[in-house]
Order: sequence, then C-alpha cells, then structure tokens
Amino acid sequence: MRHRVGGRKFGRPTDQRLAMYKNLVTDVLRYEKVITTEAKAKEVQAMVEKLITLARRGTLHDRRLAAARVTDPLIVEKLFTTLAQRYAERNGGYTRVVKLEPRLGDGAPMAAIMLVE
Repeated sequence: MRHRVGGRKFGRPTDQRLAMYKNLVTDVLRYEKVITTEAKAKEVQAMVEKLITLARRGTLHDRRLAAARVTDPLIVEKLFTTLAQRYAERNGGYTRVVKLEPRLGDGAPMAAIMLVE
C-alpha cells in the first residue's frame, strides 16, 4: 500500500526520475529560469528551495549535501556564494512557477520556474 506517499512518478523508473530531478534543479540554479511542464516545475520547486536554504546556512555538511543533489561543482559554488548572499535576508519563497500556454505538440500544460529577484 502506498497511503499518503507523495510525489509524481512521470511514468519513469526511479533512477531516471531522480536523474531528471537533479538535471532540472541544476538547470534552474544555472540559468535562473527554465521552461518545463507544470508538473515538473512544481515538483522541482521544493528541491530548489531546500538547496537555497542549505546554502544560506553554509556549513561544510550543507555544502556536501548540496553537491550530492547538483550535478555541476561550479553550480554548487554559485549556490553558496552568489545565491546565498542574494537571499540572505529572505525567509523562503526563493522560486516562482508561472503558468504558460500549452505546448503545441501534445497540449501539455507548460510553466516557467524561476528564481525571484
């Protein structure tokens, strides 16, 4: 039974789904705005928020946790220097999901996930 087990499956095996999450999180931190499906954006939003909170604390343990969840070491450095300073005075709400028009090919609901200024 999977009572009260949250999260979306996206029709993928666990390893592929986790790899997709890692890549999306890395891209959101790299480009600060990514256009994807609405469901993926909502799923990745919490992960990005938690990583920025880790960066704000800034301990070695937090850095190692972030490095395990981001694919690029340069993005980890950006997270702990640039983004941690940018959001030092902000108590959460570092990202925003904006709905866009549906994708032309299959009508999938699209959204942009971006970092708040």
